[in-house]
Amino acid sequence: MSSPVPDPTLTAFAGFERIAAGPRSEVVAQLRVRADAQPVFIFDDSTGERLDLDLRQGVPAVPESPAADEQATRGVGRPKLGVVAREVTLLPRHWDWLSRQPGGASVALRRLIDEARRVHADRDAQRASREAAYRFMSAIAGNLAGFEEAARALFAGEGTRFAELVGPWPRTCAPTCWSLAAAAWSAE
Repeated sequence: MSSPVPDPTLTAFAGFERIAAGPRSEVVAQLRVRADAQPVFIFDDSTGERLDLDLRQGVPAVPESPAADEQATRGVGRPKLGVVAREVTLLPRHWDWLSRQPGGASVALRRLIDEARRVHADRDAQRASREAAYRFMSAIAGNLAGFEEAARALFAGEGTRFAELVGPWPRTCAPTCWSLAAAAWSAE
C-alpha cells in the first residue's frame, strides 16, 4: 500500500516580495484573498520548481488523488505492492549478466538500485539541492546582478562565495536561495 502524500510546502512571490508560505492548501487560501492583480510566482519548497496553480474560487486547493485513474490503467506488475511494470532498454551483455543473477533480472536491478541510492545518497541530495536553488534563482533572480556568478558558485560547491553573491539580492529572495541550497554544502 502506498502511504498518503504529504501536503507540499510552497512559497509564493509577487515580484521579489514573499507573500505566502506554508502548506499548499494554506498558500492557495492566502492567494485567493489577495486584492491586487500583480502576477504571482509559486514555488515548491522541496524542488524549487515553479508551479502553475488554479487560484479560482471553487477549485480544490489540493488536487484529487489520481489513484483511481492509476488503478484502472494498471494491469502488469503487482499493483497491490506498488509495483508497476515499465520498460528498460539494455544491451545484450547486460541482459546476459542479469539472467545469471539469483532471483532474476528484477531482483538484481532492485538490489543494484537500492545499493546505489544508499552509497550516493549524500551526492544525490547535494545535486537535488543545487538544482532546486537554480530553478528558483532562474525564475526569480535571473535578471539580478551577480546571477551568473552565483549560479557558477552554486554548481562549483562554493558556499561562501554563493552567499556573498546572493546576499545583496532582495531581502526575501536571498534567504529562499540559501534555504534551497542548504543541502548543497552539507558534506563540504
